[in-house]
Amino acid sequence: MKMSKYQADEKGYYGEFGGAFIPEMLYPNTEELRQNYLRIMEEPGFQEEFRQLLRDYVGRPTPLYYAKRLSEKFNTRIYLKREDLCHTGAHKVNNTIGQILMAKKLGKNRIIAETGAGQHGVATATVCALMGLECIVYMGEVDIARQAPNVARMKMLGAEVRPAKSGSRTLKDATNEAIRDWINNPVDTHYIIGSVVGPHPYPDMVARFQAVISEEIKWQLKEKEGREDPDYVVACVGGGSNAAGTYYHYLDNEKVGIIAVEAAGKGVESGESAATSALGKVGIIHGSKTLLMQTGDGQITEPYSISAGLDYPGVGPMHAHLFKSGRADFIPITDDEAMAAGLMVSQLEGIIPAIETSHAFAIFDHRQFRPEDIVVINLSGRGDKDLQTYIDYFKL
Repeated sequence: MKMSKYQADEKGYYGEFGGAFIPEMLYPNTEELRQNYLRIMEEPGFQEEFRQLLRDYVGRPTPLYYAKRLSEKFNTRIYLKREDLCHTGAHKVNNTIGQILMAKKLGKNRIIAETGAGQHGVATATVCALMGLECIVYMGEVDIARQAPNVARMKMLGAEVRPAKSGSRTLKDATNEAIRDWINNPVDTHYIIGSVVGPHPYPDMVARFQAVISEEIKWQLKEKEGREDPDYVVACVGGGSNAAGTYYHYLDNEKVGIIAVEAAGKGVESGESAATSALGKVGIIHGSKTLLMQTGDGQITEPYSISAGLDYPGVGPMHAHLFKSGRADFIPITDDEAMAAGLMVSQLEGIIPAIETSHAFAIFDHRQFRPEDIVVINLSGRGDKDLQTYIDYFKL
């Protein structure tokens, strides 16, 4: 499905952002994927297997849930897209199912991935176990420590978890290690990138696999409200795959407001933040031209967020374009605001959200909606993996 202004063109550009800025040694890997991904995705057999696994294995469609108490509190109509109910506990598995089928079609039997919060690593290890493929997950040492339950899950699923020990020892460093591995193993290895980042065709491919989210929102809202279009769609953005999936079918419909929520950490100007739209300048990271937090001489600055899934120094090129073009509103949310919002949702709706998602729920302190507005928030993941962070923060 081609949608003009906000979709990738055939070279993988969203406006001025995107493309494939890669060392020559990576060219064969990305080129093989670029030449084949759309053709494979459009094959009826591929679509049938993808849809069947989403239904019978992942548990889709996920509910679109009217959050009655939240709606009463903020005097507007709030729906939650329950991606936390997917198998593995987050939206990440939509993409890993798609990419594992892609890898099999391309004859790859060794899978590598990078992960920050560990959700993408778990989702990758899950589908590798499902398909009987070798799985190596790169993860920063810092993230390994703060996401121990997810590391244990990956190992139980048969994956090898390799620590990234350089730089800040978080997501960007894990990504660097994964790219190195891919360069060294071009023939038998497929790199499953977990977000709408990286060189073309990854941002477009991941967005298309995640587009099932907004595809479902449309018919579910039609059933519940008699209309396909909400007034606003809201999602948190790190690299931005849950957001890309939430926005996908609404991108060209200017009547639907798009709100992207970023991690401001300890404050946008604190020096400990991951609010790329506020702090980023145009640059290149992990093979893509996008907005990126960097020093005056172009060195990548270390991002910070209490959420392991949002502390990426850049943002996917689709989101950079949505920001630059004014199509989406970007709102930075601090650690404290996100944690308070997570607790609020837990106690009002009986749902403990992932800390990434908690950022999205904090927008109501920054934005007023009308009583008749329909606001759909992507509840992108569940909070099990973050329990220790919640415990430490609230001294539970």
